[in-house]
Amino acid sequence: MKIVVSAQGNTLDAPASPVFGRCPTYVFVDTDTMEFEAVPNPAMNQGGGAGIQAAQFVVEHGAKAVLSGNLGPNAYNVLEAAGVPGYLVHEGTVRQAVEAFKANQLQPMGGANVAAHAGMGGSPTSDPGRGMGMGRGMGRRGGVGPAMPIQPAPTASPSEPQLAQLRDRLKSLRQQLAETMEQIEKLERER
Repeated sequence: MKIVVSAQGNTLDAPASPVFGRCPTYVFVDTDTMEFEAVPNPAMNQGGGAGIQAAQFVVEHGAKAVLSGNLGPNAYNVLEAAGVPGYLVHEGTVRQAVEAFKANQLQPMGGANVAAHAGMGGSPTSDPGRGMGMGRGMGRRGGVGPAMPIQPAPTASPSEPQLAQLRDRLKSLRQQLAETMEQIEKLERER
């Protein structure tokens, strides 16, 4: 399985990055062979929309799961629409994150765990060396704290077909929302 880890460097021994949309590097790893490819993040220095662009980039590169410290709402929505789950990595190297993933030790992200534009702010613990961005430092590292328990899968019920239909509709709406948000951000940058 091909997965991607947001990273601070180009090797399996590089530290995993606590941010997704603005991490320096994505390390794509084949979980069966541990072969990897390190690719610079093309969205790292974007003025806005980095999460959307980063999520689209990793999906286009074939990632079937994302391992990162944080996912903002825009990135999360794009990944969810593509059927690519996110898993929480608090610390360690890319290799340690992949090994923990393979051992089913990582917590799945049930949603975005930081506010929009959180990677742009000046939190030295989340993104060293970056100044104040469009988020003006208002984002907080929400969601970084005690792990939430994993809920058991619901049992099948008579309303299961309707639920599946609604989930498909939600997935489509989230994709439309992500595309619309990207267009708005692009137009705002061109002003």
